[in-house]
Amino acid sequence: MAQPILSIIILNWNGRELLRACLCSVQNNVSTFQHSNVETFVVDNASTDGSAEMVREEFGHVRLIANAENLGFARANNIGIQASRGRYVLLLNNDTVVPVGALAGLVAFMEAHGDAGAVGPRLLRPDGSPQPYAFGGDPTLGYLLRRGANRLLFGRPLHDWATDAVQAVDWVSGACLMVRREAIDRAGLLDELIFMYFEDNDWCLRIRRAGWRVYYNPQVAITHIGGQSLAQNSAARRAYRESLCYFYAKHYGLPASLLLRLLLPFYARMAGA
Repeated sequence: MAQPILSIIILNWNGRELLRACLCSVQNNVSTFQHSNVETFVVDNASTDGSAEMVREEFGHVRLIANAENLGFARANNIGIQASRGRYVLLLNNDTVVPVGALAGLVAFMEAHGDAGAVGPRLLRPDGSPQPYAFGGDPTLGYLLRRGANRLLFGRPLHDWATDAVQAVDWVSGACLMVRREAIDRAGLLDELIFMYFEDNDWCLRIRRAGWRVYYNPQVAITHIGGQSLAQNSAARRAYRESLCYFYAKHYGLPASLLLRLLLPFYARMAGA
């Protein structure tokens, strides 16, 4: 059997209506490929809202992986990646809507850029404005200080998420992240020890260290409905800080980790994290 060009993996937990809209948009995109060139997976993390039943009844072409418990973002996506066969793997949030041609555009970009291990598109809010954090830099101490100072002194983010420029970046958002299979083989799967936040940053860093580049391509755009901001969600803020500390321990060593813990309260006040 020929290898599909694209494997789409959509993680879901109790998001039936969002998932339905996402799958409809994906289905419209798949029609721009030969049918055998795309495979779509839904990895359901033990939803109780009828999500799995909806997929079975309405999207017979989709391969459903129904987990018996909520395995989290990284582990559940890894299950989908391991079940897939595509030349490119797309992680896609269930709260995204993908306009026709977007997936073909990302595949065409990867085909034209042999050095690309991963690519992410522009993310748009439902009102059409650019969504923050579509891409960013590795969270070194210098980067965090620049980011916090920029917000504190000028009231603006460090990055221009409205840019039209295709560019190599440190990481792109896991809300819509296309990765080359060879890059996964070299860099490994998502780190399952990260519960929430920095999974995409960690993966992109390992992909870069394996010899690939990570690109932000705003010539392709998708809508991401998104969730609650850090400022509104204390549990999310706590998870963010825990994941950042883990990232430092993993990639930057003990001295940087200790310094981060000392500076983290000041950074949190500066950047609203």
